[in-house]
Amino acid sequence: MFQERQEDGLKPKLKAISGYKSDDPLQEPVLTISGLRKVFAGKGTFHTVLNDVTLRVKDGELACIIGRSGCGKSTLLKILAGFLPPSSGKVLLNGKPISAPGPDRCMVFQEDTLFPWLTVSENIGFGLKRTVKAKREREAEVDRFISLVGLDEFKNYLPHEISGGMKQRVALARVLILKPQVLLMDEPFASLDAQTREEMQNLLLSLWKKMSYTIVFVTHDVDEAVILADRILLMGKDPGIIRDSISVNLPRPRQRDTGDFIFFSRKLHERLRK
Repeated sequence: MFQERQEDGLKPKLKAISGYKSDDPLQEPVLTISGLRKVFAGKGTFHTVLNDVTLRVKDGELACIIGRSGCGKSTLLKILAGFLPPSSGKVLLNGKPISAPGPDRCMVFQEDTLFPWLTVSENIGFGLKRTVKAKREREAEVDRFISLVGLDEFKNYLPHEISGGMKQRVALARVLILKPQVLLMDEPFASLDAQTREEMQNLLLSLWKKMSYTIVFVTHDVDEAVILADRILLMGKDPGIIRDSISVNLPRPRQRDTGDFIFFSRKLHERLRK
């Protein structure tokens, strides 16, 4: 009986849609991907990793990409970042082609990629040196972001002196301080323990709410996607395609122990197995 009530109550909340349609038909998407194809060549063979990927991401949206290993999630993110060129198709930011990395798109990786010889403050402020010339202004901005990620007491520590969760806070602050239009995140919390991972998810949601970043977040963790996303993009493999685009209409903040959350997560697991 409980299962039937949950399914009846959640049917409108778990809905696959074809492509993304903005609530405002006049609002242009920040990211537009049309007919994207990526083929890798090697030893006389060709392997199609992504095929005919089409999607749009609007300003301020938090979209999570999930799918089995090898479906092309990270490759898609690298193309959005400008690290890899597409084999064919269009990848646009505000209507302009993405052809190289740029400060309008910043990426956070699973590894923290901090400079080990720089302090927390110096790591966070590293990218500002090219855009903010005044030292006092730069230091004030660094202090603001150190506070936003809760590391005031650790500003003068080196990376090897802080925990893995703290390193990811530094990595997050280091890109957010550049005020990118799009934040790309490739399984950034995957190597953290469960409690630290949940803390980082809450921190990300808090910063996203305050600053209205557009975020594309890759994860293997279905529960993480349901906790974070406005919309979940479910990818299939061989070749990589977007099978479903699912709006997550659960109210925020989301709790993992509610019936709606458990039902939503279970249905996503079922879709992943198909």
